[in-house]
Amino acid sequence: METAGLTNIFRTVGAIVLFYYLFKFLFRIFAPILMRTAVNKLQQKMQDQMNQQFGQQSNYNNQSNAQNNEPKKMPKEKNIVGEYVDFEEIE
Repeated sequence: METAGLTNIFRTVGAIVLFYYLFKFLFRIFAPILMRTAVNKLQQKMQDQMNQQFGQQSNYNNQSNAQNNEPKKMPKEKNIVGEYVDFEEIE
């Protein structure tokens, strides 16, 4: 059985520090690539959903427009003006 000598402790701490910096370096390289692929997949998924929904809406609008061809009348605005109130400062 080997005792925990000073050289073994330095070797273990050195390996931990080396692993930490190696992991940090690799994360800086591969994280943007992984994020880009994830965002592209999400963007493609959302675009597919939008295209699918837009296609359904356009079919629905074409059917409803064929049934209702008369123009809609907009209601006239009423020119009702409220009462003017003059506020005075109270000291």
